[in-house]
Amino acid sequence: MTGLRDHLHGLWLPLVTPFQGGALDDRSLRRLTRHYGGQAVDGFILGATSGEGMTLRGAEFERLVAVVRDEMAAGGRSLPICLGLSGADTSRLQERLDETADWPIDGYLIASPYYVRPSQRGLLAHFEALADHAAWPIALYNIPYRCAVNITNQTMLRLAEHKNIVGLKDCGASREQSIALLRDRPKDFRVLTGEDANYLEALIDGADGGILLSAHVETAIFAAVYAELKRGNHDAAQARWHEVAELTRLLFTEPSPAPAKYWLWRSGLIDSPEVRLPMVEVSSELAAAIDREIERRRKVAA
Repeated sequence: MTGLRDHLHGLWLPLVTPFQGGALDDRSLRRLTRHYGGQAVDGFILGATSGEGMTLRGAEFERLVAVVRDEMAAGGRSLPICLGLSGADTSRLQERLDETADWPIDGYLIASPYYVRPSQRGLLAHFEALADHAAWPIALYNIPYRCAVNITNQTMLRLAEHKNIVGLKDCGASREQSIALLRDRPKDFRVLTGEDANYLEALIDGADGGILLSAHVETAIFAAVYAELKRGNHDAAQARWHEVAELTRLLFTEPSPAPAKYWLWRSGLIDSPEVRLPMVEVSSELAAAIDREIERRRKVAA
């Protein structure tokens, strides 16, 4: 497979991590991989926010990657995999990069340091130290409403000059900042939105794709939005988007990924909607709303 930069476009899925009885559920993970490996998905992110990576132990991370790779090989399709990493200790993250250097992955998605709120100089030094150290390319993850710090465009453009930093998952929550970055970025620096509800808007603004939890559901429609825009069919893209726009809101009504896991469980793709504390399963009210939406979509498809 060629480098991550060449594959960082289109629709990427931040795969949920299925659990059963507190443990990683290999059977459900294989089922998920088979299912989405047959969809119009351009890559997987494993162990990131949607994959509850903050709760995974090192051996579970390794097992997650191994099972997904093995199941893709059995299905005859090879998709790029990025491993989600996060932390507030640069040296500890460098150790994680060493520990995963020989894993069958294609790159990393690394979020800003959380809680400590470093300066822009600190962010620059942090990510450059990681990029210098990493055996695989890095995509940055800017999500200030989770990490309490924003990577400014000035810092981002400096980081984009690093040969081992190839792109960005953009959850900056500022369309103005995103548009300016898309305008000023190097031509080979990839930007994918991570804001599900703003997917169409971001693509119209020039983003290279999306990393979308919501695309666990109606995957083909999310992929079609991107494909129609690439063909210049804006009206068709808008029409497809209208089919899933409300879905992106429903799946974030309560903390993610619990709503998506409940939907996948009700759809038979995973054997349990289990999440790990401090996440909890969806409320009875949201469960009922999701059940109604599943039934509505089944009737429309019939």
